Amino acid sequence: MTARSRTDGLVVAGALATITLAALLQLRIDRSAPVNGRVPGASPPVPSPVPAGVPVADDGASAFAGAGRGRLATAPDEITPSGWRDIALRIYANISEHRVLAIGAGVTFYSILALFPAVAAFVSLFGLFAQPSEVIAEMDQWRGILPDGAIEVVGGQVQRIASSGDASLGLAFFFSLALAIWSANAGMKALFDALNIVYAEREKRSFLVLNAVSLVFTVGAIVIMLAAMGAVVVLPIVLAYVPMGGGELLVRLGRWPAMFVVLAFALALLYRYGPSRANARWRWLSVGSIAAAFFWMAASMGFSWYATNFASYNETYGSLGAIIGFMVWIWISTVVILIGAELNAETEHQTARDTTTGTPMPLGLRGATMADTLGPTPP
Repeated sequence: MTARSRTDGLVVAGALATITLAALLQLRIDRSAPVNGRVPGASPPVPSPVPAGVPVADDGASAFAGAGRGRLATAPDEITPSGWRDIALRIYANISEHRVLAIGAGVTFYSILALFPAVAAFVSLFGLFAQPSEVIAEMDQWRGILPDGAIEVVGGQVQRIASSGDASLGLAFFFSLALAIWSANAGMKALFDALNIVYAEREKRSFLVLNAVSLVFTVGAIVIMLAAMGAVVVLPIVLAYVPMGGGELLVRLGRWPAMFVVLAFALALLYRYGPSRANARWRWLSVGSIAAAFFWMAASMGFSWYATNFASYNETYGSLGAIIGFMVWIWISTVVILIGAELNAETEHQTARDTTTGTPMPLGLRGATMADTLGPTPP
């Protein structure tokens, strides 16, 4: 690993810690704003008598007054330390009960099917304005963040596809993009199935709605992948032709925090619209999204360091060593995403307040299992 790669890794780690702290402070500040029609810390509203069956502003949580442990929380930062202990213990139990590790392996399989067509689409697009040799050289910027196996596999595909010549790049782009969307859509639906298990939901969307939503997320994932590759690969090439003086260092380092913010927002969208349930409010998605984005980047750097210094996949698997290492990294990434969903789900499960969008409803009428029930208190 080069000195430049190690420096970038340290900068990334510091930037991630700063962004995470800022996000948590912002979540704390949000407590001063009215939530569900009242100011946090004030006494819960007393519902007026209404005809039976008519939704009321009070969500019925007042019956749990005095229960503590965050049972009346209107935002994640109102949950007490004992409540977070309950959440952590339930997540630990759910990792086994929901078969998170096995489900992550299934999603990994579909991700591998989608990988090579997606790389072909990227190379076809990138080849319109850069030489393949520049792509290979600048991909070294990913070292320290991604494992060597991932860079070797993707780099090999980049070299193979780009060496086919400029004449075939246009046709290859459209064909590969269509194939990537078709292949990756199966992986996205597998991820949706995993999220339904995490949120204790059954798939209730019609065939057309499910495929429409998954296709939107599939296209979005490909766009994010291209943008991320562009930020790391294209930006240095652009800066080589358009000098920016002292601002060049800021732009080079600022791409990593920007990537973290985009990743956290993308995960929040996935957690909100992926499961087949009533949409959760954004504040109930923030903790899991920020945590998953942070730990994904941290786990990627950690696995990259481990694979570089200790792992011997090539000795064990021979020519398949790079692919095996890449698959392990995708599996780790999927597990981190699912544990982030577990964190969001159990955070909702801790409070009796309505965590879904729209008019607050009583328990049992909210259209989401985690919002309609209370998580048990572990011993």
